[in-house]
Amino acid sequence: MTRREAREQAFALVFEMVFNNMPVAELVENATECREIEIDDYAVEAARAVQLHRDEIDKVIEANSTKWKLNRLPKVTLSVLRLAIGELDYMEDVPTGAIINEAVELAKKYGGEDDASYVNGVLGGYVRGKDHP
Repeated sequence: MTRREAREQAFALVFEMVFNNMPVAELVENATECREIEIDDYAVEAARAVQLHRDEIDKVIEANSTKWKLNRLPKVTLSVLRLAIGELDYMEDVPTGAIINEAVELAKKYGGEDDASYVNGVLGGYVRGKDHP
C-alpha cells in the first residue's frame, strides 16, 4: 500500500472520529469486519496521533485559521487539517511538503470548492511559523 493510500485510510478514520467517540482500535476493527479491508499500520499510527493530541491539534488549527472558527469548519476540512497537523507534529520522518500536498489533494477529493486552498493556507501559515524539516 502506498503512503498516499494509507493517508487516505487515516483520513477516513479521523473523519469517523468526528462522529464516533471510539478508540482508533475499535474504529479499525469495525472497518475490517464490516468492509473486509486491511488498514495500513501508518494509517492507524496517524489516526492515533490525532486522537491522542486532538486538543493540541485543534488549538493549532484555531490559531492558524483566520476565516473560520473550529466549530464552523466543514467536517472534511477539519479532519484533513487534524490529520495533517498530527502528521507534522507527532509523526517522524514524514516530509512536510508531502503532508501538505496530500492534505490539499484530500480536500480536493472530499471537500468543497474552496477547501483545498483553505487547507493549503492554514497549513502553509502553520509551517512557516514553525521549524519543520
